[in-house]
Amino acid sequence: MPQLNTSTWFITIMTMLPALYLIMQLKLLNMNYYLNPSQKIPNMQTFNSPWQLKWTKIYLLHLQPQHS
Repeated sequence: MPQLNTSTWFITIMTMLPALYLIMQLKLLNMNYYLNPSQKIPNMQTFNSPWQLKWTKIYLLHLQPQHS
C-alpha cells in the first residue's frame, strides 16, 4: 500500500491561515454596521389612526361569554 506524502501539509496549512484571515477581513470590511438605536435621533411624528382612539367590536368579541 502506498504511503501518503504529508511533507507539504505544514506549509499548505500555514499559508492557508493568513489567506483565510485576509479574506475574512475583506468580507467584514464590506459589511454595513447599523447605528445603535439609542444613538439615532427619534422621529417624533405621530399618526392618528381610528383604531388608536376607540375600541372596536373585534376586541369586545373575545370578552363575551360563549353561547352553547
